[in-house]
Amino acid sequence: MPRGDKSAYTDKQKRKAEHIEEGYESRGVSEKEAERRAWATVNKDSGGGNKSGSGRGKADTNLSARKGGKRGGEAAASRSAAERSASAKKAAVTRKRNAEERRAG
Repeated sequence: MPRGDKSAYTDKQKRKAEHIEEGYESRGVSEKEAERRAWATVNKDSGGGNKSGSGRGKADTNLSARKGGKRGGEAAASRSAAERSASAKKAAVTRKRNAEERRAG
């Protein structure tokens, strides 16, 4: 099996990688790098391809998803209420501006 062959992965693992890849691309990561990161995340969560013979597969750990959520919480908790509020207001302005640009463009 050549490197990069995804035939050993289950449909669920492929869908998961696709979803992770879309998330990275929406944040501005290049298509190639997003795909690389997505498959690295799937491999970390599930230990690689799970589609090889009977007794196959291991349960997903979802370690990466948990780690991301924990990091997000830590960042917010270390900031004051005023800083969080200012950040939320700035984000709202950015979302509004991006929505208007999408409508215009």
